[in-house]
Amino acid sequence: MPNDVSSGSPLLEVTNLVKEFPVRKNPFDKALAGQDLKVHAVDGVSFSLKKGEVLGLAGESGSGKSTTGRLALRLLDPTSGSVKFEGIDLTTLGTEELRRLRPRIQMVFQDPLSSLSPRMSIGAAIRHGLDIHDVGVAAERDDQVRHLMESVGLTPADFLFRKYPHQISGGQAQRVVIARALALNPDFLVADEPIAMADVSVRALIMELLKKLKEEHDLTYLFITHDLATAKYLCDRVAVMYLGRIVEIGPKDEVFRRPHHPYTKALLNAVPVPDPNRRRTHELPRGEIPSAVFPPAGCHFHPRCPFATPACEQERPPMRDLGSGHQSACLLN
Repeated sequence: MPNDVSSGSPLLEVTNLVKEFPVRKNPFDKALAGQDLKVHAVDGVSFSLKKGEVLGLAGESGSGKSTTGRLALRLLDPTSGSVKFEGIDLTTLGTEELRRLRPRIQMVFQDPLSSLSPRMSIGAAIRHGLDIHDVGVAAERDDQVRHLMESVGLTPADFLFRKYPHQISGGQAQRVVIARALALNPDFLVADEPIAMADVSVRALIMELLKKLKEEHDLTYLFITHDLATAKYLCDRVAVMYLGRIVEIGPKDEVFRRPHHPYTKALLNAVPVPDPNRRRTHELPRGEIPSAVFPPAGCHFHPRCPFATPACEQERPPMRDLGSGHQSACLLN
């Protein structure tokens, strides 16, 4: 039975989240710039997730998706804004309070091999969280790990338990980091492009695994992806990010059926169609995503938007309600 995500208070609530990274410059460069330069990685992001919901965070590389995911788990401290998990503001918690909450909020990193220690066996890596948080009886943890390995398709578990990251395939490594994140039985999981590093042949298998695990463990996902086709398969709602801002958010079917923001339309037009006789009839955005150090004024997308008006260059568009939970930050009708 699918989870009801239409009612109840949010499990996670993100409000006006901002993250700026200082640009390291020598004194001479600072004097030339006349100011302390900053990377505006996340610029006023707000969204919420209800229990059992999957929210897809989509956009080009450099749009701030991964930084938003890390902020949602407080792996990074925000410059401003709040992240509330079951009403608890993570940004105000001390080290020990946050440590006690960690088992319930976990992350699947984009590059599994760089997030696994080459000196730690697969079994030890998955067990590591259980050891840190002293979960269960120490003598039984290896059995727990083997059972979890079987559930994510790491078979035979006894054989792979003793292997090291360099001895397994990319698809198996991705399953290892998924199993490690699930070992502590979390409620909320940030999946940062979990299929990006996998071969095409195993991407569908990992997607099916994520869907199965969501139902079995009653998980809530923030699913980060640059692929809208993937988001359409797995997610309940989709939020489109551009240069640190959410420009459109809504139920998956609404966003795909009637996209409003020109950037969302461009992303959907760029999705490959398995038909060699079909030719593109829609113009793609010109140029590349601007620098996050010097983001454009007004709407960040206006330098690339074919419909931009003078107002777009000056005014930051507010989120507009389009009905059915669908919102867009665009001045166009």
